[in-house]
Amino acid sequence: MDSQTTWTSWELKAIRSLTTPYKIQQFLDKTVYSSESRYRSPRSVLRDNTAHCFDGAVFAAAMLRRLGYKPWIVDMQAVNDDDNVIAIFKKNGCFGAIAKSNFAGLRYREPIYKTVRELVMSYFELFYNIKKEKTLRQFTVPLNLSSYKNFEFDDDVLEVIGLKLSYIPVTKLMTPSQIRSLQHVDERSYKSGLMGANAKGLYKP
Repeated sequence: MDSQTTWTSWELKAIRSLTTPYKIQQFLDKTVYSSESRYRSPRSVLRDNTAHCFDGAVFAAAMLRRLGYKPWIVDMQAVNDDDNVIAIFKKNGCFGAIAKSNFAGLRYREPIYKTVRELVMSYFELFYNIKKEKTLRQFTVPLNLSSYKNFEFDDDVLEVIGLKLSYIPVTKLMTPSQIRSLQHVDERSYKSGLMGANAKGLYKP
């Protein structure tokens, strides 16, 4: 547990330039993708320059709150694959997202989606595992991190948030019949999505 519960001068200098959602995304794109099972708070992400999708979403939510947005995250849940957690934001009545991912297509979304479901569905065709199976199945209601004290600074709080994501309501994206008829991702899309991926961090079905 980190006893320092405010940003240090060094940290403030590092995050001062993150003045738009897209600049937050650009920062996350430059971090190393973590293949570790541990969670990193936004402070630890800054210190280690490392994050996986959950760390990245919580970091983005913290930075979005500094810009006046609600610190919302959504867990896009999969089968035979890792989930992908995203930070969402609402601008001019529409939703966008910031995300850290090992896959090229599962990152930023412009705020042009009228509903969270519409936003999540924009990830569907690009959400697949190394067996080329399309794996996205459902997503959670947005979780507001405002009630989690010190989530910006304490790694242990992320354990609590991660557990909460397992118990909040979800929306299923497809019927069983639709799932049975899904096709595998094509070779070209498969290769492009894995461009720059950390092989150690890929889910092994």
